[in-house]
Amino acid sequence: MTGLDRSSPLPLYYQLKEALLAFFQQQGFTPGDRVPGDFELCEQYGVSRTVVRQALTELEYDGVIERIKGKGTFYATPKVGEGLAQSLTGLYEDVAARGGDLVSEVRRLEVVPADPRLAAELEIGPYQPVVVLERLRIVDGQPWALTITHVPFDLAPGLLEKDFSHESLYAVLEGEFGIRLARGHRSIEAALATKSVAELLGVATGSPLLVLRSVSRDEAGRPVESFVAFHRGDRSRFEVDLTRGPNGGAGAAPLVIVTDSSARGDAALV
Repeated sequence: MTGLDRSSPLPLYYQLKEALLAFFQQQGFTPGDRVPGDFELCEQYGVSRTVVRQALTELEYDGVIERIKGKGTFYATPKVGEGLAQSLTGLYEDVAARGGDLVSEVRRLEVVPADPRLAAELEIGPYQPVVVLERLRIVDGQPWALTITHVPFDLAPGLLEKDFSHESLYAVLEGEFGIRLARGHRSIEAALATKSVAELLGVATGSPLLVLRSVSRDEAGRPVESFVAFHRGDRSRFEVDLTRGPNGGAGAAPLVIVTDSSARGDAALV
């Protein structure tokens, strides 16, 4: 570890943060490696505990480290930015685009009747048949997300014969059934992992999740799929590109943030 330059106009906590980043890289830190404690860093760099805590807080905000109460500070598993929130892609395509490896454990593939809520989303009659595809998505050998997808049976009855452990649902819909997804609506919300979901994703019950919900349509505006995906909060982040038009007007579709309070549906445009 190198010392800090006290003659520099850069704050000490910032210099310490940058020094630690360099140290992690030089030492080849991997997820789970223990990071030196507060007192050790204070002695090594000759700074106050306030400076150390500020530097570590910045690193924690950036997702570089994680602090576990009663255990210590550890090098974190880097979160992977996903474009699923801003473009009509599937996880398979998103992972492939960044050179990752995705395998799906197909937990369920069958025909079920659509309940009234699902029927309304897919714009079909209540209790009409839909194909349900439930997959545990494993990225680079680690559980990443649990996705549950529903597709109207009449659109693609041959889905039941497909092996989705290595195939993309969107590629199958477009390549074999001529169904091209053109637009959709997706929402993101925070949630805590239930016992069953936590066991599948390899996290503790109550761990933070990012929940992605989506309804996608074809070029004719017909709903093609409805899905919900439970993403590990410690592995994923969603990235959205925003624009601001002339005079503050929206340059693209606005980002809507919905707050869930006693009156569901309070919203703000950002």
